[in-house]
Amino acid sequence: MNDAHVHGAPPSLDRAFAAGIALNLAFVLAEFGAGIYADSLALIADAGHNLSDVLGLLLAWGAARLARQLPSERFTYGLRSSTILAALGNAGFLLLITGAIGWEAVQRFGNPQPVNQAMVIGVAAAGVAINAATALMFMSGRKTDLNIRGAFLHMAADAGVSLGVVAAGLGMLATGWTWLDPAIGLAIAIVIVISTWSLLRESLGLALHAVPRGVNPAAVRSWLAGLPGVREVHDLHIWAMSTTETALTAHLVMPAGHPGDAFLERVAHDIGHQFRIGHVTLQVETARDTCMLAPDHVV
Repeated sequence: MNDAHVHGAPPSLDRAFAAGIALNLAFVLAEFGAGIYADSLALIADAGHNLSDVLGLLLAWGAARLARQLPSERFTYGLRSSTILAALGNAGFLLLITGAIGWEAVQRFGNPQPVNQAMVIGVAAAGVAINAATALMFMSGRKTDLNIRGAFLHMAADAGVSLGVVAAGLGMLATGWTWLDPAIGLAIAIVIVISTWSLLRESLGLALHAVPRGVNPAAVRSWLAGLPGVREVHDLHIWAMSTTETALTAHLVMPAGHPGDAFLERVAHDIGHQFRIGHVTLQVETARDTCMLAPDHVV
């Protein structure tokens, strides 16, 4: 099995998901209660953001486990694409939460409320530690799995957001400016949108079967066309089966005839190692004019 043939997040990350969910759920309940008591929009906004991350972690964990399910007669690829839906759902959750936070912040600018600064600082500082520790649990898998990357980004963003809340509390304590609370709440919303946009764009692309980031389709086509005996390549498709697996299908026009199974196995192996494409299906044809799928615009 080549290194491109990876079936989702490893089971070892199950402990990271369980610990991250437990820690963040406990903190959400504590932070929301503290936000109500201290009348701090920054704390309530951060608690709402953390709640979306708990839901996001649950979604990502469920998708990672589904991705390890074996194929069936109905789902012939298994449930690997659930990781793409989870990444897309995580991005959607975050953007929904930011809309609510931003709206409340704008409303509060006209009517700033007194805030318990000491409680804001203490609770937010605990949030920095919890979110940073959770993010570290997913650091190893963030580069190869978009689903895990979504979980990592959520936790890393939370740590930064909580740090901003600490700064707001210190600022209010030093100056008495109560408008800093909704200002930080609005800044939190902006930071979340910026950090989430790339995740939303990439996961939406994968859901629409776009070529995954990091794979150059022109380079793949050129490589296939340069194989011995290949006169032309057409009906080339490259898409994501999951956030860790990429598939490819293509027709190779080889006028000299079928090169044999060993040739196809070697090509699939080389594509896996060179382009990280693990599921390769190649159809050999001896004449181009017999294939209805030869024109690039035909799907």
